[in-house]
Formats: sequence, structure tokens, C-alpha cells
Amino acid sequence: MPLHPLHRMLLGATVTLFLGVLLSDVAYGQSYEVQWKNFASWLIVGGLLVGGLTLLWALIMLLRADGRSGSPVVYVLLLVASWIFGFGNALIHAKDAWASMPTATVLSVIVVALAGAATWRGFVSLRAQAAS
Repeated sequence: MPLHPLHRMLLGATVTLFLGVLLSDVAYGQSYEVQWKNFASWLIVGGLLVGGLTLLWALIMLLRADGRSGSPVVYVLLLVASWIFGFGNALIHAKDAWASMPTATVLSVIVVALAGAATWRGFVSLRAQAAS
């Protein structure tokens, strides 16, 4: 079952927004300018919103998958994990700016890795299943 173009856009936006969070955390760690933490918080909200829509679409795709085309279970699990860690990251970013360091940056790295793995899995393996 190939990814719909809108699903691809949502998937790409999810990893991009979470990457922006990581870059904002790194910028805060180097400059201690609180506005970077505000940027990160807003980017997390966007990442969770878009990631939630992507996850919903993937769950519907999982329920509609038949045995021939393979099941996107790993893809859905990676999206669930990235959303859960992203939500935890939002809670950490809700603390005082200095109190969230370095936990926020570590969680941002984990979320970007999970979202990147989900994106890779979605684009590569689901497309390969559609070609066969």
C-alpha cells in the first residue's frame, strides 16, 4: 500500500518540525537566550499536531492493510514512540528554561531519531511493498 502524497507531506513535516526543536535546543544551549526555548516549545506543538495526524493516517492504513501487501506495524510503532517521546519533551520544555537543560536536548535527539526512522521506514519499505 503506497503512501498517499498528503501522508508523505505530513510525515516529512513531522521530522522537520522535530528537527527544528533539536536545533532550537542546541541554540539555547550555546546562547542561553530564552527565546530559543520558546521557539522549541512552539515547534513541539506543531510536531505533535502533525505527528498525531500522521499517526492517525498510519493507524487507518494499518487497519486497512491486507496480508499480501504487508503490514506497516513497525512504521506505526515508530510513529507512536516518536509521539510519546515528543509529548514527554513538551512536558520537559514546559519547565523553566534552565531547569529543562540538558534533558530537553537529549529527548529532542531521541525524538528526531525516532521520527527519522519512521520517515525512512514509511518512504522506503511501504513504497517497496507497493512496487512488488
